[in-house]
Amino acid sequence: MGQAVNVGGTIDLFNSASITFEERQAQIDAEREAEKEQEQRMKRSPFSRWTQFNNEHTKELMWLALKNPKAHAILYFLVDQMDEYNAVMCSYQVIQEVLGIGRTTAHNSIKVLKDNGFIAVLKSGTSNVYAINDTVYWKSWGNKKQYSKFPANVLLSLSEQEENLQTKIQTVKHKEISMKE
Repeated sequence: MGQAVNVGGTIDLFNSASITFEERQAQIDAEREAEKEQEQRMKRSPFSRWTQFNNEHTKELMWLALKNPKAHAILYFLVDQMDEYNAVMCSYQVIQEVLGIGRTTAHNSIKVLKDNGFIAVLKSGTSNVYAINDTVYWKSWGNKKQYSKFPANVLLSLSEQEENLQTKIQTVKHKEISMKE
């Protein structure tokens, strides 16, 4: 913590930590501007779409790729969609449609990922919030790993919405995902 500051309408000549309201507002404005500049630098960074990976988990991921290729594909989908807090929220329907798999395959594959510690599955209504193990993958800078999990990117499928809403919802594709067999 920094030094305690006494803010008032005038400077107290007997208190070296005394500043005026205007001086304190200028400090706050400067701090906000510095935060905005840092955020802009991070957005322009060539590493903004990178996902970091811990090589200590290579053997587990090779096992997953060989023994459970659909689970491996789901893990890569979740990692690609996760936000900088290592989470993404979507339903089984989204996973099924994107990867072209059935509900049972999606369910069994997610169970493999969960049982082997690649993801944690949290409930939000009928959708799941998938929190990717941040000792395996993470998207934020390494010093922000302690903030993994929330808020989450939310992925919706048009086919899951009520029929009367499907015609009213204007869909915009942000990212086309296709899988080759």
